[in-house]
Amino acid sequence: MNEDQRKAPLWGGRFRKQLDPAAKVFSSSIKYDKRFAKEDIEGSIAHVTMLGECNIIPAGESTLIVSALKQIREEITAGTLQIPDDSEDVHLAIEELLIQRIGSVGGKLHTARSRNDQIALDQRLFLRKELRELQNSIKELQRDLIAKAQANRQIIIPGYTHMQRAQPVLLAHHLLAYVSMLGRDAERIADCLVRINLSPLGAAAFAGTSFPIDRDAVASQLGFSGVVFNSIDAVSDRDYVIEVAGVCSIIMMHLSRFAEELILWSTSEFGFVEMDDCISTGSSIMPQKKNPDIAELIRGRSGRVYGALMNLLTIMKGLPLAYNRDMQCDREPMFEALETTSNALAMMKLIVANITFRSDHLKTVLQEGFLTATEIADYLVRKGETFREAHRITGELTGYCAENNLSFTSLDLEKLRSYSPKFSEDVFDILDPERSIALKVSLGSSSQESVDTQLIYWKNKLSE
Repeated sequence: MNEDQRKAPLWGGRFRKQLDPAAKVFSSSIKYDKRFAKEDIEGSIAHVTMLGECNIIPAGESTLIVSALKQIREEITAGTLQIPDDSEDVHLAIEELLIQRIGSVGGKLHTARSRNDQIALDQRLFLRKELRELQNSIKELQRDLIAKAQANRQIIIPGYTHMQRAQPVLLAHHLLAYVSMLGRDAERIADCLVRINLSPLGAAAFAGTSFPIDRDAVASQLGFSGVVFNSIDAVSDRDYVIEVAGVCSIIMMHLSRFAEELILWSTSEFGFVEMDDCISTGSSIMPQKKNPDIAELIRGRSGRVYGALMNLLTIMKGLPLAYNRDMQCDREPMFEALETTSNALAMMKLIVANITFRSDHLKTVLQEGFLTATEIADYLVRKGETFREAHRITGELTGYCAENNLSFTSLDLEKLRSYSPKFSEDVFDILDPERSIALKVSLGSSSQESVDTQLIYWKNKLSE
């Protein structure tokens, strides 16, 4: 082998000129896919083991290749071996390292395989691991929210619709709504993993191979539940990457909504929550400022993940079957979605651990905004009014109080009866926010009993 042959890429036999240096840099994916080195080696070990077992290559050569691959993996893990930055991609880089160590027999590794099914395998192995870690992060945040809800079981806050004060609810009930959202996120990940956990290896370039390989054996060795049945689909599909970005987008949307509420609640206008110094920053010019920057950054970085999703959808929308080099561009948005979501979950966990709810202030706030108006309407319904009539009466009563800067509790029975003779002394029992919450009896409501049931449910579910 002459010097030019040594410099040529492993696929260069058909070519008479080397790739333009600028084009080589432009087309290289090593910057991103070298993160798949361990997964690539794991897949290669399973593949070459199968080649030996199926007598496609001699068993002794299969053993030699496996041994060398394991050594390369150990050195990469230990940090004593780096994937060359001038490599075209991680697959060729590892194969070149293998050939350098054991000679031409290393070239048998690629028998009955293509980089097309290789990268699909690497991504699935990588995503399988990353999504399981993401599931664990979600569960940790859920547990922290449950602990915060448990510790603040008695606190009542104004509930809002249309950003207007609506009805009193337990703070714990509000926090458990986010636990529920995160629960669905974890379920979406589990559902996504079902489709990811299929092996594409053995599809080769896209048409399969003439070698008598055992795809099921490779899939089993790698812990997959089966194989991607159609060889064309196996290499041209990136639905699973798009789906991961979609799942991450929904997670970030949930975190952004919670971040937005915490940002609002920490303002002097709301004053519901105090952010600890460790999750806040100051102003370069205004000494009094205490800014909820970490929550704001969670809210802002949701855009990165949405962008990653649109990036992936745009890459794939016009591609004919089967593999196209455009698909190489899926690495960066995939990593962006996963890393941003993982970091945001960690930061939200930090925020939850370092916020304090201002219970005394909240008691004052609960007296504002006519939060028990719905209870008055329901009271009249129980006294025999239709709900529409009860709604009208309560609305007029609320309008009177608003115009005269009064609260419901400042009205006497005579005034109340001027709006409806159905009012009696017992109406005053329902005007207190605590009583309003206690009256809730529907499943999943904001009553203390219901919230306690929810807490037990989630504790049991997360311990499974």
